[in-house]
Amino acid sequence: MDSPCYCDLLRTAARKTTAIYDRHLAEVGLTLAQYKLLKKIDRAGKLSISELAAICDLDRSTVGRNVQVLERYDLVEETGCGDGRRCMLRLTETGQQRFAAAVPLWQAAQTEIEATLGPDKITAITDLSGAL
Repeated sequence: MDSPCYCDLLRTAARKTTAIYDRHLAEVGLTLAQYKLLKKIDRAGKLSISELAAICDLDRSTVGRNVQVLERYDLVEETGCGDGRRCMLRLTETGQQRFAAAVPLWQAAQTEIEATLGPDKITAITDLSGAL
């Protein structure tokens, strides 16, 4: 008997989980991916695209494309560019407000997932993430 593809199972779970977060965050016009970038920038205060990519464990070009969207929405801006200095990202005032409004929505998604899965499965997810 063939065993199920573990990668497919994990990807399906990730898609379903992301959809829950996206549904909650849609109220403030964000996706989970955008929220995560705003959160990292907010925590750091300022950081470069390369630093953000490293923190997120993502390719620099992927992060760069996502940051461009955040810049178009006036949520993130580059500062310190020029004179040979590298550009640093920071949240704009609009970005700070949007992020602050998104935090309780993110928490609501967390609560929904916890209620759906229960404590044992939440522990299993945490253990699985650490094991891989």
